[in-house]
Amino acid sequence: MSIPRKTRPGPGSPRRRQLVEAILFAGRESSAATVMFHTAVAARAGLTATDSKTLDTLIRVGPVTAGELARRTGLATASVTSLIDRLEQKGLVRRARDARDRRRVMVEPIRERIAEGAAVFGSVRKAYAELLHAYSDSQLETILDFMRRAAERTREMTAELTANPKSTSLNEWRKTR
Repeated sequence: MSIPRKTRPGPGSPRRRQLVEAILFAGRESSAATVMFHTAVAARAGLTATDSKTLDTLIRVGPVTAGELARRTGLATASVTSLIDRLEQKGLVRRARDARDRRRVMVEPIRERIAEGAAVFGSVRKAYAELLHAYSDSQLETILDFMRRAAERTREMTAELTANPKSTSLNEWRKTR
């Protein structure tokens, strides 16, 4: 749910510029803290943060092809193949033929193995749920809208950077939006 245009302040409003800058700065702080947290959690399990977040994706969406996993993560298909190999060697995923189309190979999480390391995320979920209690339903709708849109934008930018490794900016990506 996005904010109706008539309630948005103009783009040039000093207060709006201040808020946008504060949110962008807070986003950088949140992103850095999140990356460090996931890196620490993954390291505890002998994984990389990318391994860990890929497992999270598989748990959320279920079995997918390597190509679908590349699209969902924004990683290059060659990188995803190596990533799947690593996770398979650790017994965290398996490749299996698609029951509906035997030509397709699906990557599926081995939930029993992943559950062993998932306990830490229960306390994380609880901590964030407690933070969210401070907000009204309307504010939660706005936060949810922003988080969904930010995640989609981040996936798009990741895919662009992965597809164009020599690119030094996202200017080409921005031009298409």
